[in-house]
Amino acid sequence: MELTLLGTGAPSGLPRPDCPCAACASARGEQARAATALLVDDALLLDLTPGAALAAARAGHSLTGVRQVLLTHPHGGPAVELPPGLPTAGRVPDGRELTLISGHRVRAVALDAPGTGYEVAAPDGERLLYLPPGGGPAGLDSNGHLQAYDIVVADVIGRPDALARLRASGAVGPTTDVVAVHIDHDVPPSAELHRQLAAAGARAVPDGTTLYAGEYHAVPDVPRRTLVTGGARSGKSYEAERRLEAFPDVLYVATGGGRAGDAEWAARIAAHRERRPSSWRTLETCEVVPLLAEEGPPLLIDCLSLWLTDAMDQVGAWDEAAWEAGGEETLRARVAELVAAVRATRRTVVAVTNEVGSGVVPATASGRRFRDELGRLNAAFAEECEHVLLVVAGQALPLR
Repeated sequence: MELTLLGTGAPSGLPRPDCPCAACASARGEQARAATALLVDDALLLDLTPGAALAAARAGHSLTGVRQVLLTHPHGGPAVELPPGLPTAGRVPDGRELTLISGHRVRAVALDAPGTGYEVAAPDGERLLYLPPGGGPAGLDSNGHLQAYDIVVADVIGRPDALARLRASGAVGPTTDVVAVHIDHDVPPSAELHRQLAAAGARAVPDGTTLYAGEYHAVPDVPRRTLVTGGARSGKSYEAERRLEAFPDVLYVATGGGRAGDAEWAARIAAHRERRPSSWRTLETCEVVPLLAEEGPPLLIDCLSLWLTDAMDQVGAWDEAAWEAGGEETLRARVAELVAAVRATRRTVVAVTNEVGSGVVPATASGRRFRDELGRLNAAFAEECEHVLLVVAGQALPLR
């Protein structure tokens, strides 16, 4: 199956007309994207967009062989004039199947949002799933038993939860080529866009790119271990959560626990829980080592700073006599145990920590001790991670 992306942008394109935002201002050259439309084997056009015929010509294709034009957008998409020679654009009812003279079979997929998705099977059996902007498939069972598609073209940035459900059902497997389209100005283009997509196991390509189902390509490498560090309110927890939102069954390990009577802390915890996907589970514990040793879904550990606070509490680190009488040695052994568990784990792990050594020197001995021990823990943990991010003012800077 040959798939040419005549456009990869949101319905209004990127940059948006008359939009002064930073993302639109930097969307130039290959970063500029027309509204998404797909040409399949020169026989099927999915979504009719302005300039489709010219876009096909620029990509070395023609629309003269198109036998069917199908729409996906809730209201038909952008209003355009039908190019001469093209059949009238239509829509297949949910659950119905259409067979083209070219031998392609097209089945309409029910969605959890307005619009229509299409599963396209080529005569040789290769399979494509195409979803409209903001759409995710409805009625999927999380049993992992569905046959994986060769290519999935979908709104990865806008609907990472839909990609997570496709993974849980088996519709997206290790070899599925996940291509992000309907790209809008929510994410700055270029490096930041590709970094976020790679974290979801997806990729973006320029307008006019032709893909071939089953052809080898470099699948985005999702790091097994990631450390996200940054200052207070820098956006590090949000960044960590975003790295796993396209994956099902994440175990969120909250090391802070509860604080009886602290309304402000309770509000923080509630805000964190509300923005997590509903499929995630939460476990409040500082016993992280056994979790790292087990097989299971990805772990999101938030955060190492609170884990260290608990560990220092247990060894009496705030008391000078207890510290010198074995507390320091016990703490170092516990940190070494955690680091060794991270090195040996087979689970996907994203951990959050704080940078507390970049500002004012703490006025107390206990504050300085915590700062020093956290710095040592962060350095040792980062050494075992394939990917390390520093978040500053909401911007994630890759350190490794």
